[in-house]
Amino acid sequence: MAGFFRQRSCRIWDTYGKMIARNLKVPAGSFFLFGPRGTGKSTWIRETLPDALHVDLLRESTYVELIGHAGRLEAMADARGTRTVVIDEVQKLPQLLDEVHRLIEGRGFTFGLTGSSARKLRRSGVNLLAGRAQTLSFHPFTATELGDRFNLEHAIQFGLLPTVVAKGAREDAWDYLRGYVGTYLREEVQQEALVRNLGAFHRFLEAASFSQASPLNIQSVASDCGIARKTAESHFDLLEDLLLAVRLPVFRRRALRKLASHPKFFFFDAGVYRALRPRGPLDSDAEIDGAAIETLLFQSVRAECANLDLEYELSYWRTADGLEVDLVAYGPLGLHGFELKRSSRFREADLDGLRAFCADYPEAQGHLLYGGSTSYRFGAIEVVPLGEGLRCLPMWLQGRADLGRALTPR
Repeated sequence: MAGFFRQRSCRIWDTYGKMIARNLKVPAGSFFLFGPRGTGKSTWIRETLPDALHVDLLRESTYVELIGHAGRLEAMADARGTRTVVIDEVQKLPQLLDEVHRLIEGRGFTFGLTGSSARKLRRSGVNLLAGRAQTLSFHPFTATELGDRFNLEHAIQFGLLPTVVAKGAREDAWDYLRGYVGTYLREEVQQEALVRNLGAFHRFLEAASFSQASPLNIQSVASDCGIARKTAESHFDLLEDLLLAVRLPVFRRRALRKLASHPKFFFFDAGVYRALRPRGPLDSDAEIDGAAIETLLFQSVRAECANLDLEYELSYWRTADGLEVDLVAYGPLGLHGFELKRSSRFREADLDGLRAFCADYPEAQGHLLYGGSTSYRFGAIEVVPLGEGLRCLPMWLQGRADLGRALTPR
């Protein structure tokens, strides 16, 4: 199953024949790099650390060689003449981390440790290097990374996993996404024996997809797929451990109103969500597209915060009487509220949620992204076309007008 990603992992090239750079910068010392499979971790780390010894634990021969002989890691590096080592999918062999720790402390080695699951590392109580390695997150592409290659319609339909962007063609992208979902089911769930009933888990994934970008009712999901609530809760925990999904809490700081209680739920990529979401004659395009567009915003803000090392906490805001802000980013650099409207026509009523939020939090900046082509500003709230807004995220989140054009009322 690992071969699915190894065979299909693609480098994405710009029009000048150079590989498209990711915005994440490599730290000076050792680091963990966590992200879902297929996001391009291995490609990025090989390009970033080309002279390092690369140890791929998805390769069976390498795994077998090291499983009982962790000390060989040092000998392999010495033979290569390097003190920089990359270990791909380190969660496959957590006991290696004791040797990694020794080599960092005793010989001044630098390690890049990638993983697509933090589950084994957390639950096995292994040595996590006692803070000697920074933890980074890796995500699908962003609009700012892709530049002129960014295609908004394609991103809404198929997401921003590197192979999906590289394939371009609709049928190829869709085939990859269906295989991606199937590979996770087989490899990460079945082979690791993380659930007992794979069929029930598949039904759970489909039921969970109906909660995409919506407040999550775990009991409702459990009823829809015929499992106990406790089982559904453990399945949601598993999705987060495998970095496949996120539960977004309600923003409650200095709350002035009665707020919703349930978190929102997101699969990590719009294309992965669509591949899991069943579709039939009773499912409207507007319902599915709306969730996909909100997912695109969520994954883009999340990726920009990780790439730029911005310490934002992400949440959403929803009052008991229905006023809502789709996404809230709160951190040392500011407070931002993001609202999405898929319509190509802007109406003043679309600002109701953001206006209420900014009234409760005068420090906030509001951003409404919509399907039209004209930009507006209303005090602390700016209204911009969706594609333009995705490109402005670094400027907004860093509070820097020099990162993009200053928006003016039109």
